[in-house]
Amino acid sequence: MLERRPIVSALSDFQKQDPISFHVPGHKNGLLSNLPAGMAAVLSYDLTELTGLDDLHFPQEAIEEAQILLAEAYAADRSFLLVNGSTVGNLAMIHAVCKEGDQVIVQRNSHKSIFHALELAKVQPIYISPQWDDDSLTVISLSLQAIQAAVGNYPNAKALVLTYPSYYGMVSEELADIIQFCHRKGLAVLVDEAHGAHFQAGTPFPVSSLALGADAVVQSAHKTLPAMTMGSFLHLQGTRVSEKKVEKYLRMFQSSSPSYLLLASLDDARSFIRSYSQSDLRNFLQKRADFISSLRTIPHLTVFESDDSLKLLLRVENRSGFQFIRKLEQTGLYAEMADSYQVLLILPLLKQGHTYPFAEARSRIKDAVRSVREESSEMASFQIQVPDEISVPELSFEEIDLADYEWIPYTRAIGRIAAGTVIPYPPGIPLIIAGEKWTTAKLEELMNYLASAVQIQGEHRLDRRQLLVLRQDEES
Repeated sequence: MLERRPIVSALSDFQKQDPISFHVPGHKNGLLSNLPAGMAAVLSYDLTELTGLDDLHFPQEAIEEAQILLAEAYAADRSFLLVNGSTVGNLAMIHAVCKEGDQVIVQRNSHKSIFHALELAKVQPIYISPQWDDDSLTVISLSLQAIQAAVGNYPNAKALVLTYPSYYGMVSEELADIIQFCHRKGLAVLVDEAHGAHFQAGTPFPVSSLALGADAVVQSAHKTLPAMTMGSFLHLQGTRVSEKKVEKYLRMFQSSSPSYLLLASLDDARSFIRSYSQSDLRNFLQKRADFISSLRTIPHLTVFESDDSLKLLLRVENRSGFQFIRKLEQTGLYAEMADSYQVLLILPLLKQGHTYPFAEARSRIKDAVRSVREESSEMASFQIQVPDEISVPELSFEEIDLADYEWIPYTRAIGRIAAGTVIPYPPGIPLIIAGEKWTTAKLEELMNYLASAVQIQGEHRLDRRQLLVLRQDEES
């Protein structure tokens, strides 16, 4: 039996009136749309703040009830539905805690939205590098020791911003101790838990940072739950993060015309995880185990199981993940992302009664392995360089904004201060942030990304082999 879904119910009840639209949006319940029929079919639910449908920014009816149910599902003091992705949750929680000039300790491999939030808030970031993990071949979490050192060096820091789990599903066993330490030192702990909305399903999934005591937690419901893209959650607990300030910044940063389709999908996603049963979990784990067993019979393929049971890493002997993902896409199988070593798969969080084409997926993966192994050239993998453990930018965000810039050939960038952020995407973790100095290691890493045909976002002219840096007289 489905959990109550107040937003879904409100939209369904509204449609039973056979309404005639003399309001926005202009497609008029889909009547004026030229979209293909399958797309246009949902437009009758693409509505606005009409009587009976509530208002996201001042909820009193269905949306308010949906947010109360969300908080209950995640054992939060207060929860919010987000229609501008986890990005807006990260913006809101950082602005709610920090004021201009505050020192904020930040995990260096955070998502780009965290760095945008720091820049908009005009805080002073102190970056801590994550640890390299030889098993997952990725950078993972921060150590308690590194955080203790950072707080010791910067005792006036206002908050700690963490990413948990990593994009690859790896988690920190020290997180509870980190949160307790920060609270003793007076820091709020803000967590980008974009890939952890499904942790409420229970063991063997990791424990949510919210359950471990974090003050504000943002989750991308669309990443691992059945919500539409851009649908996310923000949870608060305790008194270190002001609910009123979060409400204020969400009203400022989110659209004043939120999508009711997105809201309904979030309502449904909350219902999905709230009603996820032990029998559902056993069913999922059995299908997952069968799929992994079948993959391990494919020659030259290695399967690595992440801390998060929804994440699998696939590696092909003597081939890079970039080579492998291109072959997978040629078979019609699309993975989440690739890196130098491997390809990341995000599995479906199945319930009983759901089917998924695992057998066909295994067949296509086998074909892709065979195809990539037939390539005569091997692509050398490269390790992401982990920078200094604790670092601060050479210049503040304000100083960078006021400075003059110039474009230079990237071969001359070593030792120069970056005026733009360079971001391999996915996963959206900046290689360099404006205000940091280009080093030999960072430039070599950039060359490796370019050689592997990785998409690079940010302020650059890499098609012309140029990078944006501060003028020499500004750096001195």
